[in-house]
Amino acid sequence: MRTKTIERTTGETDIQLTFTADGNGSGTVATDVPFLSHMLDLFRKHGHFDLDVTARGDTEVDDHHTTEDVGICLGQAFKESLGDKKGIRRYGNAFVPMDEALAQVVVDLSNRPHLELRGELPAEKVGTFDTELVHEFLWKFALEARINLHVIVHYGTNTHHMIEAVFKALGRALDEASSIDERVQGVPSTKGML
Repeated sequence: MRTKTIERTTGETDIQLTFTADGNGSGTVATDVPFLSHMLDLFRKHGHFDLDVTARGDTEVDDHHTTEDVGICLGQAFKESLGDKKGIRRYGNAFVPMDEALAQVVVDLSNRPHLELRGELPAEKVGTFDTELVHEFLWKFALEARINLHVIVHYGTNTHHMIEAVFKALGRALDEASSIDERVQGVPSTKGML
């Protein structure tokens, strides 16, 4: 079973996270950033990943440190759970509509971290959540998972719907990329490594 537990305790956050690539979408997410918890629930369910997260942080300051550090932990757990990456598909692509919004996520599990995020979110906040933290989360996740991550919000008017479509598409694209393809011998790279 491809699974990994990460614990991170700093002066700003305390996080325990267990990620299983070959799951069924189950788990419990409990952070002190309610919108982030909601997005992680969508991510695990639509990616068919098992994910348990407990995260506490200095939200009296703002949601930045908790959101950033959960992205770091999830990225590390995702990368480490895949081990040597032998037999994986490597690439994933998902379009997800959410009412009036449409998001696309394309990934390459290349060991070369990069984030491209295209699309304008109409609101600066969803509830108490600063929407600029979507970029922060995705960048730290891509960096620690060492993946090439392209996120395009094609259109939308409701910021909640747009971000929700992104997290669902992220789960689906990563599920495709990390799944085992019996036709793949070794790692899917002419270099012989990822």
